Amino acid sequence: MKKIKLLLIIALLSFVWNESGACTSAIITGKLTPDGRPLLWKHRDTGEDNNRIEHFKGKKYSFTALVNSPDKGGVVWIGTNSAGFSIMNTASYNLKDDDVKEMDREGELMYDALSECKNIKEFEEFLKNRKKPMGVEANFGVIDADGGAAYFETNNTTYRKIDANDLAIAPEGYLIYTNYSYTGRFNEGMGYIRYQNARDIVTKKAIDKNITPEWIFNSLSRSYYHSLMGINLTDEEFSPEKGSGWVIDQDYIPRKSSTASVIVQGVKPGENPEMTTMWVVLGYPPAGVAIPVWVKAGEELPSVLVKESDSNMNAFACDMALKLKYKTFSIKRGNGGRYMNFPLIYNKSGNGYMQILKSPESKIFTLALPMIENWRREGINKNQVTEFNKIADDLVKSVYKDLLNL
Repeated sequence: MKKIKLLLIIALLSFVWNESGACTSAIITGKLTPDGRPLLWKHRDTGEDNNRIEHFKGKKYSFTALVNSPDKGGVVWIGTNSAGFSIMNTASYNLKDDDVKEMDREGELMYDALSECKNIKEFEEFLKNRKKPMGVEANFGVIDADGGAAYFETNNTTYRKIDANDLAIAPEGYLIYTNYSYTGRFNEGMGYIRYQNARDIVTKKAIDKNITPEWIFNSLSRSYYHSLMGINLTDEEFSPEKGSGWVIDQDYIPRKSSTASVIVQGVKPGENPEMTTMWVVLGYPPAGVAIPVWVKAGEELPSVLVKESDSNMNAFACDMALKLKYKTFSIKRGNGGRYMNFPLIYNKSGNGYMQILKSPESKIFTLALPMIENWRREGINKNQVTEFNKIADDLVKSVYKDLLNL
């Protein structure tokens, strides 16, 4: 039976195509977190490998956001501002109902929203008043410091708000989005298997009401569970090490096209919005390390997350994760780019990239969490931010230098 199941898996994966402009995301309301604070998660998939973090001074609010390294400004892909308003997007492929040619302006819209919006109410007005056609077909996930949490399924002229706090819509306390919209054309769009992967995993955890950023990174952005095939590559039963080690990369949450995973941890109503924390993994999430940043810290950011210099716009942490990713996806001829050497990422000996990088990431969480808790009482201490960033930089640089023999 195991041989038959393996042959079926191989047959299904033989019909592979790549969703290079796709993401997996979620809003986890405070009902499911141990501290009652909401989480906004984006696992980014895109054709541009290089991401970094940048701080901006907007029209009304300053903000910190994820950008493509080659971009020259005015475009972001997830971020949070000084009012505690946070936004991200996933591309949707079942909302567009016109023949407008100029599209893909989601990053511009989010840049402007972070610059101008204080909360979800203002974001709705922002969408109503924005010049049409907007040049977007997307699901915009937003949270704010007032307890608001919703997705906005948006096309060139209209939007529909899907409220994560509405028990009739999200009775379990969360919403998951990939690359289709709930109110869009039925059975069109992409990401149905990735949606089910994430839903299966979150539903089991929701019972505990203990969903944290660290859990999301490890259990979603680094999960090799496949709902359709009923396998998990990290389970011994399905371990690729029993064969050649090579697997086809299709419909797992992390894929070759994955370039970042970012979680915004919001605040409870009445708390200081400056305590909104954005946790960032650059590059390929199974080969990356999570580091927190805060808008209040301004340009005081970990050096491994920002551009290395004016002549090198890439971030160190992203470059290193990409080096490991392309060791994993090392075959270039023919269809070889669709195959990954999975034991490099995870193996029974415990020395896969994902396993080795868990240690420095755990140290960063261990250092950051009590510091953040103290700041919630006393306010962010910029000197402590500087000290913390130096420690995080050293941990990240050290582990990558060891892994890559630099």
